[in-house]
Amino acid sequence: MKNFFLIIIALFISNCSLNDVSNHHGVLFLDKKQEKLIVNNTNKNDIINKLGPPSTKSTFNNDVWIYIERKMTKSSLLKLGQKKLVINNVLILEIDDRGLLSKKDFFDINDMNELDFSKDSTEQIYTKKSFIYDFLSSLRQKINDPLGNRQKKRLNK
Repeated sequence: MKNFFLIIIALFISNCSLNDVSNHHGVLFLDKKQEKLIVNNTNKNDIINKLGPPSTKSTFNNDVWIYIERKMTKSSLLKLGQKKLVINNVLILEIDDRGLLSKKDFFDINDMNELDFSKDSTEQIYTKKSFIYDFLSSLRQKINDPLGNRQKKRLNK
């Protein structure tokens, strides 16, 4: 019996890891790779060769390519395994009509803004006797029973 408990304890200890488990998403080492991109000198092909395809593309006046790097790891045992954001890098590249890099913006975790959300709530502007309430309730009734079968069944009973 003593050997059985030793085997179970050995299995638990062998499965424990002292290294932090981290989830890495996006382009690895984005901060170092973006330094190799030169404005008005680097073209689309060079960008794709160095960084790969962008996370997001936008085509308005200029092409805007967005690259993202995010790394999260588990925090201490006292915080019950909550995830902690370690790296959050965003690279925004604007490409002109000739295919050259025209603008480069790099944001890291220090550039993130902490947003405070309002605790206020919006009150209802309609009552049960208003036109909006009547309209929405009739619309809900038609969606739930488009052929009117439920009302016919109630009348037959």
